[in-house]
Amino acid sequence: MSTENLPQSPEQPPRKPRVAVVFGGRSSEHGISMVTAGAVLRAVDRTKYDVLPIGITREGRWVLTADDPERMTITERQTPDVESLAESSEGGVILPVDPANREVVYSEPGSVPKALGEVDVVFPMLHGPYGEDGTLQGLLELSGVPYVGSGVLASAVGQDKDYMKRVFTSFGLPVGPYVVIRPREWEQDESAARKKIIDFAGEHGWPLFVKPARAGSSIGITKVEDLSGLDEAIAAAQHHDPKIIVEALLRGREIECGVLEFEDGPRASVPAEIPPVQSHAYYDFEAKYIDSTPGIVPAPLTPEQTAEIRCLAVEAFEAASCEGLVRADFFLTEDGEFVINEINTMPGFTPISMYPKMWEATGVPYPELVDRLIQAALRRSTGLR
Repeated sequence: MSTENLPQSPEQPPRKPRVAVVFGGRSSEHGISMVTAGAVLRAVDRTKYDVLPIGITREGRWVLTADDPERMTITERQTPDVESLAESSEGGVILPVDPANREVVYSEPGSVPKALGEVDVVFPMLHGPYGEDGTLQGLLELSGVPYVGSGVLASAVGQDKDYMKRVFTSFGLPVGPYVVIRPREWEQDESAARKKIIDFAGEHGWPLFVKPARAGSSIGITKVEDLSGLDEAIAAAQHHDPKIIVEALLRGREIECGVLEFEDGPRASVPAEIPPVQSHAYYDFEAKYIDSTPGIVPAPLTPEQTAEIRCLAVEAFEAASCEGLVRADFFLTEDGEFVINEINTMPGFTPISMYPKMWEATGVPYPELVDRLIQAALRRSTGLR
């Protein structure tokens, strides 16, 4: 029997890649992570990708949330919270642990688990420990799910300012003077640990910056003008991380540069300058996110200086084995030397954040930037590479 005149079934259109945007988390940067994710949710091309928003509460529960970026903003100087967007106070999202199965499951007590479909790539908009530090990246490697950004090692190095500086030094990148106080040092002999910092101040002078070694968004950082403020600064840093780092003041200009992975490798953006903030002691959390202190893009540098910092930013990206994206932060000292302060493997991604602003000035607008990061993740396999 001929099938020539029978109606033909229309071909099913190819399935769009599904992007799970993961945000929130257990770190002190929970709220900024949500603001960042809200901006990404607005920018993702919904004609090209399906999107699954997943929040992680401050206690670590993975939840389905409303796809409502308008509620993921700073309101009345307060950052949002995942709990306020969760679809259920008890339900939880379960990622696959079988690399052959990328299906996400949603479960509530007393109910049959519900399959939410496969996830093709995760966009982890998490800042700080338990997300940006290699922990989530390790989980996704075990699950065989591609993800945006650096892998386990680079994420861990990028989170720990101590080992980050050690890596940079080993690759010949210039870093400023610093000293680290580890938890065991403080627990065994507080006086000796404090003296270590005081001796450092005696060598490099006041003021000093006392920081959590593994935190970001300038949270827990104190500029210490003299010995009288040291103990309070140590306590503030240890509230966020038992390991602290103390850095000498570098007099000069704060310059940042973005790195983005293209098909042919990493490239650097035009740099930006963070001008002195008159109402703040330094470029702290409030200056960055609450008062929205604007940076200068592009930074007023000579062509030679611009070329140098772009080269150094890519060198830092490669030194730490980064992937996807990095924001590299430098000081341009009074004697004209660039000194790298740190890299951020998942930099702030809000509309006012410097990373997207630098790339917009380089010719990559925000929606294209988001798309390039997703495409880079889709091109990359999980596992050893």
